[in-house]
Amino acid sequence: MATLRGAVGRSDADDVFQETFIAALRAYPSLKDDRNLRGWLLTIAHRKAIDHHRARGRRPLPVAEVEAVVEASAEPLEIPAPDDGVWEKVAALPPKQRAAVTLRFASDLPHAEIATALGCSPAAARRSLHEGLTKLRKELS
Repeated sequence: MATLRGAVGRSDADDVFQETFIAALRAYPSLKDDRNLRGWLLTIAHRKAIDHHRARGRRPLPVAEVEAVVEASAEPLEIPAPDDGVWEKVAALPPKQRAAVTLRFASDLPHAEIATALGCSPAAARRSLHEGLTKLRKELS
């Protein structure tokens, strides 16, 4: 009993002690070597203590009562349109700028792949993208 108190604590030692003896009584008829019953019983107690710790780890922890959630606001939020006409303004850009902006933001391509798609150098692709974004910022602000 002292071994179990040290392993699982005073409050749970009685329960684990009972589980140990129930398991020992079930296993005793098939025991072949009964010379070291104390060691055999301590082994069962040790395994039951491990089982107790595993089971306790799976149990939910008690929590205090949760208060009712208060509604913050009854007014619905205004959510703007997903693009606010951005893609119409992109479509009005010159062809190279339009392609650079579309490949960068719709396809998420890096500058090197944009350059390959446009058939130009990476610096020229960066420049087209920059000029297109500059025009869009002016039109959208």
